[in-house]
Amino acid sequence: MSEVPTVDLADIRAAREVLAGVAIETPMEESRWLSALAGGPVSLKCENLQRTGSFKARGAYVRISRLSAEERAHGVVAASAGNHAQGVALAAQLLGIKATVFMPEGAPIPKEKATRGYGAEVVFHGRYLEDALREAQAFAERTGAVLIHPFDHVDIVAGQGTAGLEILEQCPDVETVLVPTGGGGLLAGIALAVKALRPGVRVVGVQAAGAAAYPGSLEHGAPVPLESMSTMADGIAVGRPGDITFAAVRDHVDEILTVSEDALARAVLATLERAKLVVEPAGAAAVAALLEQPDAFRTPAVAVLSGGNIDPLLLGKVIRHGMAAAERYLNLRVLIPDVPGGLAQLLGEVSGVSANVLEVAHERISPTLHVDEVEVHLQLETRGAPHTEQLLTRLRERGYRVYE
Repeated sequence: MSEVPTVDLADIRAAREVLAGVAIETPMEESRWLSALAGGPVSLKCENLQRTGSFKARGAYVRISRLSAEERAHGVVAASAGNHAQGVALAAQLLGIKATVFMPEGAPIPKEKATRGYGAEVVFHGRYLEDALREAQAFAERTGAVLIHPFDHVDIVAGQGTAGLEILEQCPDVETVLVPTGGGGLLAGIALAVKALRPGVRVVGVQAAGAAAYPGSLEHGAPVPLESMSTMADGIAVGRPGDITFAAVRDHVDEILTVSEDALARAVLATLERAKLVVEPAGAAAVAALLEQPDAFRTPAVAVLSGGNIDPLLLGKVIRHGMAAAERYLNLRVLIPDVPGGLAQLLGEVSGVSANVLEVAHERISPTLHVDEVEVHLQLETRGAPHTEQLLTRLRERGYRVYE
């Protein structure tokens, strides 16, 4: 087996010089609500505010800027669900190079439009990123275009690692860094930078449970492809770690965690409501880990918001999902007497605890109902679990039979 190329601190510092005037130093925002939850200071590293809306512009520009004149003449090709696509398209535009990007079917519309807006040609192929990547590799072989891998290249890892240098400068006393993880380019780069300068800092990668390739690969000792994936977090839906990123993660990352779809949705909603930041599900994975295990991390902690490119239609769905996961939506079936004023009395009880009625439906014909009963289906909006419990207690104290 050939030796896997490595990245060191000098490579990351050199990448920072390349990125001067191209990538911005993204802000670090203190998060009071996460700090209260975690019992110590938590800050958000806002890579969702980076150029193109994600950290990907860092690595893509470093990689493409180092191409030879002959390579530039053949153009570049990439495969991406969207964020890497935009990074490649921007870098190619800045450097005057033709770019072609293969996207899996169903890639978010805003990411596609933004990629085209930077001047790249977009081609849809396959269901997953791996399908698009294989087609991009075939395109490179046919045309001579240089494949810009989304994560598995030393220049990509070095470019992403510049975010790690910024984290240490912006939060010098950091104890834990949580990083959304798909293929591992951002995690590998940040871990290499952080561990080189502050070996005691705990670096944690966070994957969506429905697309978590790292736990099994680390257990096996080598990259192992997933058979299938299912997650709303398209930006980290990567079925196989890269060889370079796997080695770096294995050697420098302390832990890989997985988070549920409910946690991702709650994280998107909470980040929007509390931090006033738009973050895509993949970009909110680190926040999701804090929501699921608030006592598990030493503080001060930094959660990286890796991207903010989300389709408004998907954002609406995720917000509703997040509200349901936070128990702010409640679906009830309540049996009431089939008498005039019965429904009005029930709704009065609901109103009495300030729950908001979204939808009401009646069911009069059912073998489980007595002839003098009606089943009322209520969809309600509440302020969360304590408010929900208050409502349920009130209804049961008033003699209603309630079913969730």
